[in-house]
Amino acid sequence: MASGNRGAVQLFLERNPHHRTHLLEGGDFRSDECVNLLRQADIVVTNPPFSLFSEYVALLIEHGKKFLIIGNTNAITYKEVFPHIKENRLWLGCTNFNVGMFFEVPDDWEKFHHIDEQTGKKIARVSTSCWYTNLDHGRRHNPLSLMTMADNLRYSPGLRGKTGYEKYDNYDAIEVSTYKEIPSDYDGVMGVPVTFLDKYSPEQFEIVGTLESSDPDNPYRTKWYSAQDQKDAYFRRFGKPGSIPLNMSGVINDVKVYKRILIRHRHKSEDSGGGIK
Repeated sequence: MASGNRGAVQLFLERNPHHRTHLLEGGDFRSDECVNLLRQADIVVTNPPFSLFSEYVALLIEHGKKFLIIGNTNAITYKEVFPHIKENRLWLGCTNFNVGMFFEVPDDWEKFHHIDEQTGKKIARVSTSCWYTNLDHGRRHNPLSLMTMADNLRYSPGLRGKTGYEKYDNYDAIEVSTYKEIPSDYDGVMGVPVTFLDKYSPEQFEIVGTLESSDPDNPYRTKWYSAQDQKDAYFRRFGKPGSIPLNMSGVINDVKVYKRILIRHRHKSEDSGGGIK
């Protein structure tokens, strides 16, 4: 938070006689007392317990509240949270995944990132946290600059297929390992890293699913692996008995990829076809 904003907040708290309220029921957000306060709120800004993040988001949405809250970046693919992101009821705030979030910490804090030049305060960095909100902001509508499939083929020699992109063995989608390589001229479904979401423009792309086992009814999944399939894959990779839990994510040549969001271009029609030509 900028020093000017900190000063404004401090001044508000000093002048507002109602900035503190003793809670008789302990402050649990699920208590009748806190839910009653929630009903009176216009906008909720807080840092909820990460372990109860899904439950807290559900409560906010149930009561139709506008909010700006801090959560773990892994919450993006939680089965209780992702449907809200997919349906544009929830999105990321102005958080850059490559930077993370910064917080003031006490003077005796040993593990800090840097010291603020203006205030002299120690600042800690949390790379796995971000803002979640349903308040619109301009960055959300900035379209990404995209490359063509021919460009990617030229920059990525040796990949399987004529497109320069590999296709998952168990999903009708291509693997795009970074948002910088999203093709502008592919009609089908693409798997992109979860970090894509801080670049996501709903006018440019549609989110259609994930490569997570918590998304079992995904229409783009083409294969479920049997126990024997997973044992065979392990033996092919390592030359000894074992098993790889391949149904947990997308797979390319017996190798699981990391968490992926499935997207497609908003301007492409439903029936344009998703197969690689």
